Amino acid sequence: MVDSKLLVPELNEAEAMGAETARFEELLLQASKELQQAQTSRAESTQIQPQPGFCIKTKSSQGKVFINICHSPSIPPPADVTEDELLQMLEEDQAGFRIPMSLGEPHAELDAKGQGCTAYDIAVNSDFYRRMQNSEFLRELLITIAREGLEDKYSLQLDPEWRLLKNRAFLGSISQQNIRSQQRPRIQELGNLYSADSLRPKEGPERPHLNLWLEAPDLLLAEIDLPKLDGALGLSLEIGENRLVMGDPQQLYHLDAYIPLRISSDESKAAFHRKRRLMVAMPLLSVTS
Repeated sequence: MVDSKLLVPELNEAEAMGAETARFEELLLQASKELQQAQTSRAESTQIQPQPGFCIKTKSSQGKVFINICHSPSIPPPADVTEDELLQMLEEDQAGFRIPMSLGEPHAELDAKGQGCTAYDIAVNSDFYRRMQNSEFLRELLITIAREGLEDKYSLQLDPEWRLLKNRAFLGSISQQNIRSQQRPRIQELGNLYSADSLRPKEGPERPHLNLWLEAPDLLLAEIDLPKLDGALGLSLEIGENRLVMGDPQQLYHLDAYIPLRISSDESKAAFHRKRRLMVAMPLLSVTS
């Protein structure tokens, strides 16, 4: 559960941030710039040739639409979670599970009747594709996310009804796609960055290992390692505009970190991963300048 209620740091705490906060802020800004450059520089992208998988048919207000679901080993795989864990994430409306995919440009094609239509190629990781072939649940989930991705990227309104083509792995031709080859800028463990925890006595709950990285210029992700916890039951997480606070009912861990970026607390989501870590997605209101 994500809660936006947070206490504002006291004045003396704000003064204690000092150079450490400025250093971390500089790292985040640099990561944001690197990410934006990676998105606009073709020299930092890799061209891939997706392999055909299966094709679904649907429609939009403009006519028939075919979606070629393809795969490539160059696409990063999603997190390794079981279907039960994934189902729990979805039931709790959490955003800890993402399927990396490459959405290709629309291309005009002719259907089996010789009528004009539009086709899109969507590529996912090859290992995930093979796993999905044995799971109707994963296939339905992928198609749902792929459709939503196309609607967002191309301002489409796709019909919720779709049909899997049984005798065609793809429609038209599958074009090469450019994907970002540079790894995402990653902010390593906060270390000596100011947090309220640094003012606490050494005894008491442990401060967990925290990693932050910019997934996009307007999306900050956090990974909190919690090796002593078996699940998220009772775990508390509070996110303010520039503060992240976490605790557990057993008082094994406590984290209170200041983040020098404006976070949209209402849109932030979290999910507990089976590898005993908490993943937090924090959309940004704006990047600090």
